[in-house]
Amino acid sequence: MSAVWVKLSTILCLCYTAEMTGVQWREVGQSITIQCRIDSDQEQLSLKMGLNETEIVVIDGGSKKEIILEEMKDRVQTHGTFPKYDILIKNLRESDTGPYSCTYSKTGDIEQSFCISTTKGKGSVLLVVTENRKEPTTSPSNVPQQKCERLDTNMVLVAIVIAVGVLLIMMLGFVLFITHKTKSSDNAMKPRRVATGNDVYEDMRGTLRR
Repeated sequence: MSAVWVKLSTILCLCYTAEMTGVQWREVGQSITIQCRIDSDQEQLSLKMGLNETEIVVIDGGSKKEIILEEMKDRVQTHGTFPKYDILIKNLRESDTGPYSCTYSKTGDIEQSFCISTTKGKGSVLLVVTENRKEPTTSPSNVPQQKCERLDTNMVLVAIVIAVGVLLIMMLGFVLFITHKTKSSDNAMKPRRVATGNDVYEDMRGTLRR
């Protein structure tokens, strides 16, 4: 299963889905029908698969000749009339995961030189084939998993409580620091008593009496 996700991630990173009509999910052993369509006049249809664009099916519009990849002949069927074809792939495998594109080609004459122009047709899909999923049965093996889930939940709650406690302690420390700093500032700013003229006169009288 992990190999499928690695392959799928690579495909998505390369932006192949931009040309796809959608993602088709299938299980091993199932089948998929890819409907290739195009509105313009074309001469040949190729169903390509994967990042290396391996040609699975090649259909010539004039002779109606079909060429199917040797290793997939027993799993591929074609139905329709050129250029509209339905291509069926049976007994899917995990290795079939990947992009499938309907590519049409036509030979053109440009300034007396022949060239082949290709066009992406409609029906291209991103196929994801996964293993068969069976319904879980009730057995003692499910009990440890439930215990692990409960344990994980308790650990999360404990972590939350600890985080809240640390936050409260930090807030309390900050308040005490601000309070202490404020008191120190008040003491430093208390006005000192300045001697007045009367105080000086009284001090002189006391000295003379001595």
